[in-house]
Amino acid sequence: MDKTSISAVSRACEIVGGKSALARAVGVKPATVAQWCTGERPVPPSKCIGIEKATKRSVRVEQILPELDWGFIRGSVKAIAEAV
Repeated sequence: MDKTSISAVSRACEIVGGKSALARAVGVKPATVAQWCTGERPVPPSKCIGIEKATKRSVRVEQILPELDWGFIRGSVKAIAEAV
C-alpha cells in the first residue's frame, strides 16, 4: 500500500473512533486494521466499500485503493440496479 492509502485508512480510524471501531464496522479483527494502517496488508476491495460506508463517505474507496477502476465498478452496480 502507498502512503496515500495508509493515510486514508488512518483517517477512517480517527473518524469512526479508533482501530477497534473500524474493525467492528467492517467485520474484521483490530489486528487486521492495524496491518492496514502500517501498510503490512492491503485493504480488500470489499472492505474499502465498508470503510466508505462507515465514514459516511468522508474516506472514499478511491483514496484507499486508487489502482482499482472504481468509476467502472460504480457504473456497473448502477446499471445492474437499474436493470432489475
